[in-house]
Amino acid sequence: MAQTVDELTVQYEEDGNVLVQETAKEVLTKGTWATVMFRYRDRDRKTGELGPEKVTIRRYKKVGGAYRAQSKFNISGEKQAKEVAAVLTKWF
Repeated sequence: MAQTVDELTVQYEEDGNVLVQETAKEVLTKGTWATVMFRYRDRDRKTGELGPEKVTIRRYKKVGGAYRAQSKFNISGEKQAKEVAAVLTKWF
């Protein structure tokens, strides 16, 4: 478990193989509740190739000195990311 926001990651390895490769990270909020946006790529278990870039926004709550995941929203690809960005730009 991560003790600080900087230690939070979506990178995941299994048997020495990176299955989820984190390519970027932006901390949106810090404190007891933290919000972090990650850019990442999943590895296809059949081909071994890394897939397209995706985005996940995750909320963490600090409990007992460690951050625990509370919720997440995944953006599945470039098209959806551009649609979300367009709506946010329109609203704000």
